[in-house]
Amino acid sequence: MKTVGKALRTRSTVYARLAAMMLLTAGVALAPACAQVQVDDPQAVPLHVRSIAITATDRVTQQADVATVHIGYQLFAAEKDAAYAAGSKASNAIIDALRAAGVAKDAIESQQQSLGPTEPYQINQLPAGERASHAFTISQSWTVRATPDDAARILDLAVKAGANQSGDIDWSLKDPNAASAAAAAKALQRAKVQAQAMAEGLGVHLGELLYASNEVEAQPVRPVMAMAAARAKAALSPLPLAINPRQIETSATVRAVFAIE
Repeated sequence: MKTVGKALRTRSTVYARLAAMMLLTAGVALAPACAQVQVDDPQAVPLHVRSIAITATDRVTQQADVATVHIGYQLFAAEKDAAYAAGSKASNAIIDALRAAGVAKDAIESQQQSLGPTEPYQINQLPAGERASHAFTISQSWTVRATPDDAARILDLAVKAGANQSGDIDWSLKDPNAASAAAAAKALQRAKVQAQAMAEGLGVHLGELLYASNEVEAQPVRPVMAMAAARAKAALSPLPLAINPRQIETSATVRAVFAIE
């Protein structure tokens, strides 16, 4: 009798495991009594609680309200001192133009500045008669934080003041946490709807939320304007470029565990 009882218990365990595997394949984890769902936090779901685990993704899209404009210049000269003098003139002219237009000092951040011999591959691409005048290179770059409405104006001011290496704009949100929270809330609601539908299919009642975790990702939904294209357009027209802010898409993936009764 003991051997038969042991065999029955073994067979029952195998059936239970097969049933659990079938539910997991369907995207739902149904924990039987006296079992624990495997989630990121092993303590999140109490023992002896039957539950359903759902993973859902949703997103929100908002227009960027911060523009980070990249500006800079690159100049050449036959001698190092001449290159430095030209760079100093261009540098101060660009910053003076921005400050005169009301751009706050703390909105302008230096990114890079360098002075040295021009790279051989650059020299070799020039006509023989221009190589001597390009022996040294000086370059400098900044970023300027602004509102989307001011991005085109700042780029226009910088280019007209001598920033011949300008055009890229990074778009972002002032409050990315609010967008993350909104996306997570939508994802959690989607998870609850899916869990409710699954519970009805299983013939059980959906209970309280036991555990939830989320992963958030934000990215623009439109490509960046190329730097070279910005310089070309600026050269063709004295008016500021027509620049529109990006739409920022923030997505959240939520793993939620609900009790079932």
